[in-house]
Amino acid sequence: MEENIKNKLQSATFERLINHLRNRKDVQNIDLMNLAGFCRNCLSKWYREEAKKIDIEISDPDARKHVYGMPYTEWKEKYQK
Repeated sequence: MEENIKNKLQSATFERLINHLRNRKDVQNIDLMNLAGFCRNCLSKWYREEAKKIDIEISDPDARKHVYGMPYTEWKEKYQK
């Protein structure tokens, strides 16, 4: 498989995972950590780390906003139990 096609597929899959988690607000981060060993915060951290590898700085709040679909503080207030 060509590298650019592979990258497009991986990117689309990542976005699909993020959208799935945005729609499953009933699933708490602690549940994800206990079952899968990662959570939404992990995804935002990985997103930031990968950006840094190519000299792009993304703040923690901006990375979390990308994953949560809203500011993290807002998500916590509305959905964290």
